[in-house]
Amino acid sequence: MTRNILVTSALPNANGPIHLGHMYEHVQTDIWVRFQRMRGHQVVYVCADDTHGTATMIRAEEDGVAPEQLIEAVRRDHVSDFERFLVSHDNYYSTHSDENRHFSELIYERLQARGLIFTREVEQLYDPEKKLFLADRFVVGECPNCGAAGQYGDNCEVCGATYDATDLKNPKSVYSGATPELKASEHYFFDLPQYTDFLKKWTRSGAVQPEIANKLAEWLDGGLKAWDISRDAPYFGFVIPGTTDKYFYVWMDAPIGYMASFQKFCDQRNDMQFDDFWQPESEYEVHHFIGKDIINFHALFWPAVLDGAGFRTPTRIHTHGFITVNGTKMSKSRGTFILANDYLDYLDPEYLRYYYATKLNGTADDVDINLEDFVQRVNSDLVGKVINIASRCAGFLVKGFDGKLADTMHDGELWQKFTAQSEAIAEYYEADDTSKAVREITALADLANQYIAQHEPWNLNKDPERREDVQLVCSQAINMFRVLAIYLKPILPEMAAKTEAFLQVEPLTWADAQTPLLGHTIAKFKAMLARMEMKTVDKLVAASAEAPSEATTADGDAPAADDEFINIDDFAKVELKVAKIVAAELVDGADKLLQLTLDVGDHERQVFSGIREAYDPADLVGKLTVVVANLAPRKMRFGVSEGMVLAAGPGGKDIFLLSPDSGAEPGMDVR
Repeated sequence: MTRNILVTSALPNANGPIHLGHMYEHVQTDIWVRFQRMRGHQVVYVCADDTHGTATMIRAEEDGVAPEQLIEAVRRDHVSDFERFLVSHDNYYSTHSDENRHFSELIYERLQARGLIFTREVEQLYDPEKKLFLADRFVVGECPNCGAAGQYGDNCEVCGATYDATDLKNPKSVYSGATPELKASEHYFFDLPQYTDFLKKWTRSGAVQPEIANKLAEWLDGGLKAWDISRDAPYFGFVIPGTTDKYFYVWMDAPIGYMASFQKFCDQRNDMQFDDFWQPESEYEVHHFIGKDIINFHALFWPAVLDGAGFRTPTRIHTHGFITVNGTKMSKSRGTFILANDYLDYLDPEYLRYYYATKLNGTADDVDINLEDFVQRVNSDLVGKVINIASRCAGFLVKGFDGKLADTMHDGELWQKFTAQSEAIAEYYEADDTSKAVREITALADLANQYIAQHEPWNLNKDPERREDVQLVCSQAINMFRVLAIYLKPILPEMAAKTEAFLQVEPLTWADAQTPLLGHTIAKFKAMLARMEMKTVDKLVAASAEAPSEATTADGDAPAADDEFINIDDFAKVELKVAKIVAAELVDGADKLLQLTLDVGDHERQVFSGIREAYDPADLVGKLTVVVANLAPRKMRFGVSEGMVLAAGPGGKDIFLLSPDSGAEPGMDVR
């Protein structure tokens, strides 16, 4: 049965260029979209730039242009980047549109009519220098829950807590650095707590991954708060109906941008109706692809707002994790914070599309992009295995048989192994587990290469009496290559197009994998993908790295470079104390950890430490150590670790703590 599917990716912000983090999500979405289209389903893929908010207004002011001029220029750049990475949006729009204004006002008025909107006076943080109220993301301070520094005013990236910006400790404005003032203002709220029971059921309906449902349950069980959907002037956005100086909060109208972009697409087509997808109980599907940092907006606020306004809720929210590069957060100073446009100056987009596909596993786990592995995987899998099949065999057919394939398959049993994997690979694509799909595909490529090596067509071609065997073997190889190209087409659309030209066939569909090409004439083989060079990747990294600043600070010290160093003020925040180990236990399921109970003078705390290989737990009791006492608690699979034990040594069995006779006392500061 043909499915009708609307698909979206999270909206990139209009304040900056597309980088490889954005591209991770959009490539994931595009792979899923292309797979569904190959299966014969009707799929529309829309997105838009997220344009509203104080940040856009401030940047436009700094650039000396109107906000509308700024966001349209950025949108064009974003469209170009996505197109060059072969991302197949059907419509890429803007949240600052007539369609978005219409749906934002419609949804608000419907919520208001149902008694789901109310007002109350709130105290807000106000920047006295910039003379504007500060949105949550433009206030930074210390988390009120765990004390972590440098956290934004809506949620903590360390402990995951959500809170109001006014709860932050030691807040600062990101615009001026000024300490914000509290200022009262009337705000508009959506009564989210009314949807607690609805959301508890919806989040367990299969609409989100199990681990995401578990995370959402923490908010639901902890008690939902009414959601502030308004912001005060000055603000770039849509005025709330019935007011003159209140604007929709950006996270109110941003997801509505999905609907607006789709409406724009429908207006350009005669075969697509908006209501078919968005009416309650619709049999059509709506799928959102997002990062795990915005699940509260998409899986709590958004379904509640949709239901309250009389629209359908999403069929499924596909959530992915973050990416790191070479084991660390993307960094400008290391050259691993790479812009999409810069990448394309050096490398083929399909290299990265393929490598991302090898990492995606259908979960919200973070993934690491190792640059050496990146080069090796592309060269080994694509050039050395898949493309190699066609390049080794096509010439024999073109030169000896005018490009004509044999009329029969040489090894029917092997052919069946290729066709039999169709549904298993399809299930992996459906579940966003492209890493397993790739493993199955490369395993088939190994079989094809083993077949070629076994039959050695280059030697068969030397014997005039084995001429028919040359055609049979090479024809089988080309057909196996064709199946692999079909299975890889969602990931590598450009290589698939080159394959279609080489085979002289219509665009390949998923069903084509079941039927071989027999008695068909192919064209001369042309190179499809060049080998990657590590030196080219190194050049990209070097070009992406920020040059060290020549500037100095007021006291003559060179400023720290990006995120590779901390300054003396950061170091001064670290609180080191002597602690006495009063208990030490093995941790079930952990090979390296010990659970330590520490006496830090005025209280005891629990810390997990990776020193199991160096110490027998019984020998640790009574020993002294140094603990980072103000490190934010970390929730681990085994429990909560309330600090970090410091030790010296190269690792393994050679790890050393303080001795009992060091003269130190529990709770003593370390200087």
